[in-house]
Amino acid sequence: MRGADLLHPGVRGRLEELGIEFAVMACDPALADTAAFVEAYGVPLERSANTIVVASKGAEPTHVACVVLATTSLDVNRVVRREMGVRKASFASAEPVRALTGMEIGGVTPFGLPDGLPVLVDTRVMEQPWIVLGGGNRSSKLKLAPATLRALPTVRVIEGLALTR
Repeated sequence: MRGADLLHPGVRGRLEELGIEFAVMACDPALADTAAFVEAYGVPLERSANTIVVASKGAEPTHVACVVLATTSLDVNRVVRREMGVRKASFASAEPVRALTGMEIGGVTPFGLPDGLPVLVDTRVMEQPWIVLGGGNRSSKLKLAPATLRALPTVRVIEGLALTR
């Protein structure tokens, strides 16, 4: 795939392993965060999907990755906690996310996550004809059909995972 060398190697390997069609968008690392990216590159906000890692509270936290559109807010306190089966959960901090995923903040994507890590996807993501996700680093983004997320064995599509802003 043209430009695939811009992706994080683990992300590129997972996409190739799954045989997923995708396009790569080069990204200035200073513009990798959602608001700056959509403004600089003209990607509609409703096509930009964020991968957010959530951790349970406690001595041995468990994690899930959640994929939501940039036009929505992840419902951590109700839906994510319920799906995780925990009493308390919150957005994972940057350093634990880097350690868990091996990816840079601003580039985390469901492709290349550790095996077995649950991936929850809001139904609104799946309704888009295409989405843009992180490329595992701050210098690339993936453009692909949301249906390709179903190739990941731990993906679950959840109604109401995110709230409209």
